[in-house]
Amino acid sequence: MNRQAKCKTPRRPPKKPSSNQKDPVGVYCRVRPLGVEDEECCIEVISSATIQLHAPEGFKTNRNGEYKETQYSFKKVFGVSISQIELFEHVAKPLVDDLIHGKNGLLFTYGVTGSGKTFTMTGSPGQGGLLPRSLDMIFNSIGPYQAKRYVFKTDDKNGMEVQNEVDALLERQRRENNSSVPKSSSSRQKLDPEIADMIKSEEAYKTEGVDEDSSYSVFVSYIEIYNNYIYDLLEENQEDAIKPKPPQSKTLREDQNHNMYVAGCMEVEVKSAEEAFQVFWRGQKKRKVANTRLNRESSRSHSVLIVKLAQAPLDADGDNILQDKNQVTVSQLCLVDLAGSERTGRTGAEGTRIREAGNINQSLLNLRTCIEILRENQLCGTNRMVPYRDSKVTHLFKNYFDGEGKVRMVVCVNPKADDYEETLLVMRFAELTQEVEVARPVDRPICGFTPGRRHRNQAFKEELSRKLDERGGPIDGDVPSVINSMVHCLPPLPSSELADPNDDITLPRLIEALHNRHRIRQMMIDEYNNAANRMKSMLQELDNNLISKENVIHEQNGKLVDKEKIIQNNKAEIERLEKRTKMQEHKIDILQKTTKIYEDDQRTLKYELETREQRLQREQSDKRRLEQRMQGVVTDTQYKWEKECDRRVNAMQLEMQNKLWVKDEKLKQLKAIVTESKTPGRPDPPPRQTQRQPQSQPRSQPQSQPQRQTQPQTQPQRPSREEPLPAKRSASPSPVPTVTPVRPLHRRSRSAGGEKWVDHKPSSSLDLGTVLQPVIPNSIQVSTPSEKALSKCDRYVLTHQEVASDGEIQTQLIKGEVIKTRGGGQAVQFTDIETLKQELTTVPRRKRKSSEGTPANGDHTDGAWTDVETRCSAAVEMRAGSNLGPGYEHHGITKRRKP
Repeated sequence: MNRQAKCKTPRRPPKKPSSNQKDPVGVYCRVRPLGVEDEECCIEVISSATIQLHAPEGFKTNRNGEYKETQYSFKKVFGVSISQIELFEHVAKPLVDDLIHGKNGLLFTYGVTGSGKTFTMTGSPGQGGLLPRSLDMIFNSIGPYQAKRYVFKTDDKNGMEVQNEVDALLERQRRENNSSVPKSSSSRQKLDPEIADMIKSEEAYKTEGVDEDSSYSVFVSYIEIYNNYIYDLLEENQEDAIKPKPPQSKTLREDQNHNMYVAGCMEVEVKSAEEAFQVFWRGQKKRKVANTRLNRESSRSHSVLIVKLAQAPLDADGDNILQDKNQVTVSQLCLVDLAGSERTGRTGAEGTRIREAGNINQSLLNLRTCIEILRENQLCGTNRMVPYRDSKVTHLFKNYFDGEGKVRMVVCVNPKADDYEETLLVMRFAELTQEVEVARPVDRPICGFTPGRRHRNQAFKEELSRKLDERGGPIDGDVPSVINSMVHCLPPLPSSELADPNDDITLPRLIEALHNRHRIRQMMIDEYNNAANRMKSMLQELDNNLISKENVIHEQNGKLVDKEKIIQNNKAEIERLEKRTKMQEHKIDILQKTTKIYEDDQRTLKYELETREQRLQREQSDKRRLEQRMQGVVTDTQYKWEKECDRRVNAMQLEMQNKLWVKDEKLKQLKAIVTESKTPGRPDPPPRQTQRQPQSQPRSQPQSQPQRQTQPQTQPQRPSREEPLPAKRSASPSPVPTVTPVRPLHRRSRSAGGEKWVDHKPSSSLDLGTVLQPVIPNSIQVSTPSEKALSKCDRYVLTHQEVASDGEIQTQLIKGEVIKTRGGGQAVQFTDIETLKQELTTVPRRKRKSSEGTPANGDHTDGAWTDVETRCSAAVEMRAGSNLGPGYEHHGITKRRKP
């Protein structure tokens, strides 16, 4: 053999499923009776397989404002009036039958704390639960076929060995000598009063079809899983009163058949149901329990009772057990009492109890997760890894869910209204568990011997004893009786009494009898020697045959070594291929992840492309709208300059007409003077007129025409700003030819005063790009006002921009005065708001004639008064420095002063 193979664990082939047929997990429901009759009940048993949950009064309703009622179905529902024996007959009895026929089984109780799980599993005096009834049924079935103690012996690797009668006898003597407790004379030990009358004799069950040609032995182990640690409840520790030693936790391991077991766990061989239950009760007293608000003796750990049944067939004679380890069948039944799920708010747990409750809920959550993934793998065809190792409970029983036996679950529920929410979660988990299927285990192989060997051997022994008894032969077969029978086969000795010294008859007769006996003895010796020689020859022949068989065996061993080498090479090749397969799978995973990343990038880029296309379309639409607006601006500007040219032409015409009129007046006056000078006694010339003469309507109409032209109109796409009308004096009708020219003055904007301004313009202000812009001279422009800037100025203006309801940008100038405070600081008091807004008007509105808005009767409507010509038909004359009223000031347009 290769030396490297010793340092490497041999690779076992993957475990094949035990059967193609599958059975669903059997889930049963048991309803606990209410403790108080007046208490509200939220569970109703509808049929033998369905229950209905009612939401209690005051519970949160659903969206429609009604209480929601849900129904759940099980394999069978047991109401409050069900007895323990009926529950055992439906739930645990089939598992015990499978155990005796060499199949495994798992039965566990699940539910909220205080729902009756421990009572269902263990029971009470007079009402034994599933566990004591299962033990009683096992020993009622295999009682006459049990092997002697220590014939079956457990090893440290979850296996079973068979010892011969001599080794078992020595083991029994050694155990009895080492045991300090004297053995009770009675076969029935004195039981604990709490468990003495668990099962009545009339309630005993027995399995049909037990293999009578096999010997059986039962082993019991009892463990608990506390805070996700495994402790052996049957382990006997040496108690130290000064410094007690805490119990040591056990580990889970996997045997050569891929079955999980607790390493180092104590397995006790029991020979009766009373002894087995006594062992269980001894471990039950060590189990972790505590008093909570919901349960006086609440289980703080998961308890597991493992019942192992070892069976081996008898030999061909039906007398002794086969000493072949491969013929030993070991089946086990696990009875699990799970700790109840609980909420710390209801139980009032503190300190250690909170940690215990957290570990219990976490282990139950891991169990639920494993069930969900198993269900998903079976229904959807996925191959997700089931996280058995996350909890000791699921890791210990993973073989059962992989097809090593039947799985049964009893869901215990409490109909109290306080447990309604937690009962809903339990029902959902139970409904989920029913959809999981477990492979059906196969039957154990048949050994091949003739059935009925035990009875035939027993009948043969009885018949042999009877015949020996009839013939007077040795019944017990001891050596002295055999020797006596051989002596009786020799001829009897004659009478050797000598009455006369001269008797010559008695001695020769005795000598002859002795010679006959000697001859018979010599014949027997010869026959014995012949038989011994024949035996020697037979033994030599057997030795020769044995040597030849040993040679054949040696040759076969050599071939086997070669085959093993080939197998090792094949295994190495398989390992290499498996590594290569894993590498390829890893590469496939990487490629799949890369493909997924590329697909995500593609989706992201596609989405970004669509977003940019939408943005581009939006920008194109904005561009088209801007082009339309610019076309409108060009049209309006062209129309404005046409109107401006007309106005200037009309103004020049009016000015020329005024000059001509002045010249005409001077010529008339000169003509009048000349005419009067020719006449005698001319009168004095008229005095100089200093006031304007009223003009007629035809003369006034040309004068108002320039005024109408100078009135600024609403400019499209430009901010409108308040500006007063320019002051203009009418021509004086005085004969004085000289007219004093008056310079047209415009009212200055408020922002153009002599004060110093703080111009607060945010950095986000937009430039409108128009001609009219708010410009404030003698100002300090800031983006954030500061105390230093306010201390140097008297006025304050804030530029604010926002989008108006029509979508155009509206600019507001919020003005105020800077006031010094008593504390030496500055405060701003706002006094005015000036609004700049862009407006877009249609061209036909500007080409309205003066006669469009005038009705036939001469009454002016709103359209007529808002006409440009109507609004500009009146002129206002003012002197330099005069102030207009608020109404005029509002409609005037201010002119900016050049900085």
